[in-house]
Amino acid sequence: MSGGDVNAMLEKCKELDQLRDEQEKVFQEINKIHKKLQTNPEIVEKSGDVILGRLKNLYCHAKDLCESEVSASTTLMNQIDCLIQSGVSAAQRKKIDITKKRMKPDSDNSRFPPAPSMRSQLELAANLKGEQVAARVSDDNAEKDEWFVVKVTNFDKDTKEFEVLDEEPGDDEESTQQRKYKLPASHIIPFPKKNDPSSAPEFQPGRHVLAVYPCTTALYKATVVNSHRKRKTDDYLLEFDDDEEDGSLPQRSVPFYKVVPLPDGHRQ
Repeated sequence: MSGGDVNAMLEKCKELDQLRDEQEKVFQEINKIHKKLQTNPEIVEKSGDVILGRLKNLYCHAKDLCESEVSASTTLMNQIDCLIQSGVSAAQRKKIDITKKRMKPDSDNSRFPPAPSMRSQLELAANLKGEQVAARVSDDNAEKDEWFVVKVTNFDKDTKEFEVLDEEPGDDEESTQQRKYKLPASHIIPFPKKNDPSSAPEFQPGRHVLAVYPCTTALYKATVVNSHRKRKTDDYLLEFDDDEEDGSLPQRSVPFYKVVPLPDGHRQ
């Protein structure tokens, strides 16, 4: 592949960076309107058509930007595949490594992760033994999903199930005894490494996540107000759903290693 092909890929990277910068600005504007509506709901009666119209236009713009990001990312991945197949020089390969790093989205690369092999899944499961993870302990037919911090005690390679321990059952539990569960891999989400902030996805403002509510071991849906990489601490600033106080949602700090992507179809 020629140098022009490499330059084309770098230009596509630049395009992705610009898209994500614009996304962040749009999300910030959306959050401003959300806060205004939460603090002064009566504003809808006074100028509802204007503010709601503005909010709708911002969401439409955000949707268009996301679709453009997916299209640009797909093109870039195809370019990388072609370059790998053509057998580039060592210097060119170094450029590709840089490109791949830039593809780690600041907004969230978990939207289209590569499918892990069975071997890598088993290795990951083995590495989680003794670790704390986020686990959905509620049944599939439950009215809402219940997520708790649990400790992985074992992984059954035959059934592909995790054996986990709820070490700190809440006061409302029928028993204060530690509870054990057997859960499929789909009910388990590993936390980022506590000693490695770079292992955490970069959730942009406005993104929905699942996070441990302060001073508890339960996880709830929350909205990112400020990313941990843009703060002086390694905490995210979040607003939890149904956490209203005095007519507004308080902003709470949660360590990056207690925040994970919101699962698809989450029920709360």
